[in-house]
Amino acid sequence: MHRGETYLNEHRDEHLQQLMELLRIPSISALSEHRADMRRAAEWLAAELRRIGLSRAEVMETGGHPLVYAERLDNPGGPTALIYGHYDVQPVDPLDLWATPPFEPEIRDGKLYARGASDDKGQVFMHLKVIEALLTVEGRLPVNIKLLIEGEEEIGSENLERFIAAHKDLLKADVVVISDTALYARGVPSLTYALRGLAALEVHVTGARGDLHSGAFGGAAPNAAQALVQLLATLHRPDGGVAVEGFYDQVRPLTQEERDGFAALGFDEERLKAELGVDALPGEPGYTALERLWARPTLEINGIFGGFQGEGTKTVIPARAGAKITCRLVPDQEPEQVLDVIEAHLTAHCPPGVKVEIRRMGGAPAAITPIDHPAIQAAMKALTEAYGAEARFIRTGGSIPIVGTFGAVLGAPCVLMGFGLEEENFHAPDEHFHLENFDLGMRALYRFWHYLAETMG
Repeated sequence: MHRGETYLNEHRDEHLQQLMELLRIPSISALSEHRADMRRAAEWLAAELRRIGLSRAEVMETGGHPLVYAERLDNPGGPTALIYGHYDVQPVDPLDLWATPPFEPEIRDGKLYARGASDDKGQVFMHLKVIEALLTVEGRLPVNIKLLIEGEEEIGSENLERFIAAHKDLLKADVVVISDTALYARGVPSLTYALRGLAALEVHVTGARGDLHSGAFGGAAPNAAQALVQLLATLHRPDGGVAVEGFYDQVRPLTQEERDGFAALGFDEERLKAELGVDALPGEPGYTALERLWARPTLEINGIFGGFQGEGTKTVIPARAGAKITCRLVPDQEPEQVLDVIEAHLTAHCPPGVKVEIRRMGGAPAAITPIDHPAIQAAMKALTEAYGAEARFIRTGGSIPIVGTFGAVLGAPCVLMGFGLEEENFHAPDEHFHLENFDLGMRALYRFWHYLAETMG
């Protein structure tokens, strides 16, 4: 066993107690009453980073909740890695569904229970302890390291994009390392190399000047709700594919290597059906459910509104109706191009007697790092050795918009080296973190920094 791993093992209990200190701070970014707690969490992290040996560690203002920046540049001319994470957490409601209070950490059955244990304080903390081990045992870091730990990830990172744009030189790095994702499954070391992007819009349909009596006007006046339903039905083909012309034009196809890798994971579609309580998994034909979840774009109707919603009956012809729509995007789709073709489709298919208005709600592109990138190869080697099992390449169907920002503004690829599990209830009651991944993950990170120095040095 490497001396660094011995250090981590010997100090495990002490490190867990330190993590519990951080988890006790209710740093809920969405709730204004926790503004002081947000700053307290940031100050805690900055103090800890200084204590473990970072040459610079400070709390910096953003216009919203503060962030923490730290660095130690031991290797002039060598590769630089930027570690990104967040210290803010989700609200805890409903509180009565927690077995133990969310900000009173407790270890049960090899799992650490607390809000933020997995998303993302626990995973950020692992990086701090690996840096501490490297500096204690070896006296220096294998690569230059910067850290950016923000306090607004759970509310959209609105101020972070401006901060990155204004501090490009400060944050300049050859690679960004993020531990805010999940393994494919317990005991399966895996590296996320691609995330889906997002595009969002609202469609509003307007008919008459106001709601009408269906007895007096039914059969002659346009019905906005009915027109909306007709319009939305044109967005998909009967086989489940998206019917919008141009929607798939920019989609990067899956390689055979990727499809073979996905198939080797043995994804159980029957199990997914059972978990969802459904008898079918509809979607774009020609692809497995896992391929559709990870690597194909979607167009989803998230909600429909309009007309009478109350108890009983009201014989009304709605004058207005609308729907919220989001699309998950894949490389190389551009959010604006996708919104353009959807707007053109909805306009062209608008039923007679009504008007359609599209309100764009923004978006973010997908992110992908080539699997042959040296940093990716270093991470795969470290994961395989630490877990004693072959590491797998995976994607995720969700979005982390700031990943695209790092690529666009800093020109740095991202290594998504996360150690959570999908079953750990992040964003839900009884959030927890499997401590086996706390241990194995730090072992992998310790090796990763050495392999990164070898491959990119």
